[in-house]
Amino acid sequence: MNQISPLAFVSPSAKLGDNIEIGPFAFVDDDVEIGDGCKILPHATLFRYVKMGKNCSVFPGAVVGAIPQDLKFDGEVTWVEIGDNVNIRECVTINRGTKASGKGVTKVGSNSLIMSYVHIAHDCEIGEHCILVSYVGVAGETVVDDWAIIGGGAKAHQFSRIGCHVMVGGMSKINKDIPPYVLCGRDPICYAGVNIVGLRRRGFSPDVIRNIKDIYDTLYFQGYNISDGCSKVEAGFPQSEERDTILNFIRNSKRGIIRANDSKEKGEME
Repeated sequence: MNQISPLAFVSPSAKLGDNIEIGPFAFVDDDVEIGDGCKILPHATLFRYVKMGKNCSVFPGAVVGAIPQDLKFDGEVTWVEIGDNVNIRECVTINRGTKASGKGVTKVGSNSLIMSYVHIAHDCEIGEHCILVSYVGVAGETVVDDWAIIGGGAKAHQFSRIGCHVMVGGMSKINKDIPPYVLCGRDPICYAGVNIVGLRRRGFSPDVIRNIKDIYDTLYFQGYNISDGCSKVEAGFPQSEERDTILNFIRNSKRGIIRANDSKEKGEME
């Protein structure tokens, strides 16, 4: 049974699952779908063309589904799609997609935490199990892969990509692609080692973590350009999911990847 405050506005055309709570002064527009067990807290806003999975929470002041802040948007029908078990905290803004991008949808994957005052712009794709800490800004068409953590106040340039299992330091300026499994930070942003703690927590074995580190040592610290470094890694390391994930990411990067930290020797990069 749903619990809907009489002080909330819920469009008659909204599709509501079971066991939903909608608090006072919340706004749920036409063409919104909300899955079972969701909580839409007081003063939260869900504009048109939002699809939300199960057991999500939307906190006060959050606005999901506003039209894109993009001059190419021409009023077309586009969407925001939220997975299951997503926490959208206070004053988060998640904008709809645009047709001009070729996507037409902004996505946030299941089991992600979007902390207060985060902005997710049009056509972004946030993976599963991601954490975007307070005041992160993710510009249009940015892709954040699964299990990435972006520190508070970091800003991502449009069309950037952030790899899986990455940890980005707070206040970072993300203007290059960040390859999988790494730590990065400083100004300008640079590679600062492998995300060893995060990988251990997610069950990666010591041998796999060491292999990832050796791959990045080859790419960053043996004097190769990126193309030659990838060839050396492909020839010198046995096939593995981690090796192939790194190589595919780098070879498909549109903006180029972050550079090494030149201020330290590689032995200190953890």
